[in-house]
Amino acid sequence: MPRATNIQQVLEQLDAIIDESIASNSRLGLFAYIYRRTTAEIASEIALGNFEDNQRLEILDVAFANMYLDAYRDFKNGQTVSAVWAYAFSQATEPLTILQHILLGMNAHINLDLGVSTAKIMTGLEISNIEADFNKVNDILQKITNELQSRLSRVSPLMFILDVIGRNKDEQIIDFSMRKAREQSWNSANLIWSLGEGHEEEAIHKIDHVVLQLSKLIQAPNSRIITFLLRLMQKFETKDVRTIISKLKAD
Repeated sequence: MPRATNIQQVLEQLDAIIDESIASNSRLGLFAYIYRRTTAEIASEIALGNFEDNQRLEILDVAFANMYLDAYRDFKNGQTVSAVWAYAFSQATEPLTILQHILLGMNAHINLDLGVSTAKIMTGLEISNIEADFNKVNDILQKITNELQSRLSRVSPLMFILDVIGRNKDEQIIDFSMRKAREQSWNSANLIWSLGEGHEEEAIHKIDHVVLQLSKLIQAPNSRIITFLLRLMQKFETKDVRTIISKLKAD
């Protein structure tokens, strides 16, 4: 399948991954569904003309998406991918919670891919020109995140445990904040962009390594209590990927 050149093609390719994952009952489809939902929302905002430069935002969104789509295809074909994506994909068969599977994909895509793709499309241009639209996407992602939290209880009935612990003991289940992640991505984008084309490889490698450490924390939090609760949650979760995605989609 050729690389996507517009958002509609991105959506179609994400649909193909979701269908493939449902057919094989692969949990790789969980992040793909969340990403598809997010991309569709951004596409709607672009269609409404709600960004300062809608054409440029679509170019960024497609470049961003292709980093995930390329990584997915390359991994499936036994080719080398970034360390953080290799780790995320390799965890698909591990008995993690639905939330952990989703966060592994989000961590790789936001904390690595977003900075790289932003720097790439702004090569030879002033990167600050895209900052307002980059930040505007935060609001869209926050809305999707809030929506996801409420929908996850349909397939993970013990999700409420995380809320209780976080509220009563001020413990973070996983040190992952969507807005914080995107802020870090903006910092990474500026670093990579400042190095210039052909000089960014070492920086990207270092960012990949740092993001990988966060993925390992998502997979195995540094808390026995949290680890126990995550395992308990997993035992009561829906295991069939088709059912999970169907329930997440339901109005």
